[in-house]
Amino acid sequence: MPEGNFSYCQYVLTEGAHPLHRAYHDEEYGFFTDDETVLFERLVLEINQAGLSWETILKKRATMQVAYDGFNVDRVASYSEDDIARLKQDPGIIRNDMKIRAAIHNAQVVQRLRSDHGSFSAWLEKQAHLDRPGWTKLFKQTFKFTGGEIVNEFCMSLGYLPEAHEAGCPAGIRAAASVPAR
Repeated sequence: MPEGNFSYCQYVLTEGAHPLHRAYHDEEYGFFTDDETVLFERLVLEINQAGLSWETILKKRATMQVAYDGFNVDRVASYSEDDIARLKQDPGIIRNDMKIRAAIHNAQVVQRLRSDHGSFSAWLEKQAHLDRPGWTKLFKQTFKFTGGEIVNEFCMSLGYLPEAHEAGCPAGIRAAASVPAR
């Protein structure tokens, strides 16, 4: 996430860091959630970040929330070609056809996971024992547009993989406390 030789924890404290980074770092990054909308949003945001800066995504986040119907899984899963065309014309989001189609496909996958496992969160919890390569392999088999870095950041951002924060980071301490015992 950070540019240069800073950890994210250090970067958010630098003079040049956009305030959106600090809020994300302090309130969301590494914090556990079982809220399907938040989980799906995080997956879509991480996919859209591929090849771009995280700051670009944070700046477009509010517009993306509107464009993708609040990241409601069922609404996004039902998107048609007309919706794809609408999204590709929206300058407030990342207008990459593959990323848009991945969001729709992945919403349909989340629906199946919900049907088969009770929830997206329950499916994730069943995988909590996996290491980085295991998560990456699983996501590549399950979702579209989920390479190693996307999966790594998704899992770290939700507390499924360690090292989201430096040791001693106050936000990291709070984030670690939010992760259920496994």
